[in-house]
Amino acid sequence: CALALLVLAAAVASAVAALALLPRAPVNRLCTAPNNRTGFLCDDRVTCVPASWVCDRVSNCRNGEDEQEQLCGDLPHSLPGYLVFYCSSPRSWVYADQRCDGMNDCGDCSDETWSLAACPPCGQEWWSCSPVHFQFCSCIPRRLCRDGIQHCLGWSDEFLC
Repeated sequence: CALALLVLAAAVASAVAALALLPRAPVNRLCTAPNNRTGFLCDDRVTCVPASWVCDRVSNCRNGEDEQEQLCGDLPHSLPGYLVFYCSSPRSWVYADQRCDGMNDCGDCSDETWSLAACPPCGQEWWSCSPVHFQFCSCIPRRLCRDGIQHCLGWSDEFLC
């Protein structure tokens, strides 16, 4: 019985040693940042940095992991896929938290109106229209309504909003 126990202990010890040599699984850093936006989880496993704050040359994580060379060395290819949204125009991309934010970040509105963006309709803080300003795509912020300046084709922001 003692010999069997000794053999079992040796087998367990060698299995544990073998497991220690295996590469560790990559840490899942996907998290939800404020305003329900895609984020990057810091090493402290508590701080969730908005995607667009990653590789911005400002350390937002205590240990600076959001600015490390292996993450930021070859943008956007070095970033995890969940942090990136590819625009419809070739070689253009934005951070995932810039998708569906009401702003024309891609330059062609593909981050707001393209089917791959899968954006919900304009929210309560927005007015749905065809904007005349390039920075907006299919909605304008309601704060621009009835301000005496045309922001929508047909002036709906001044007369209906």
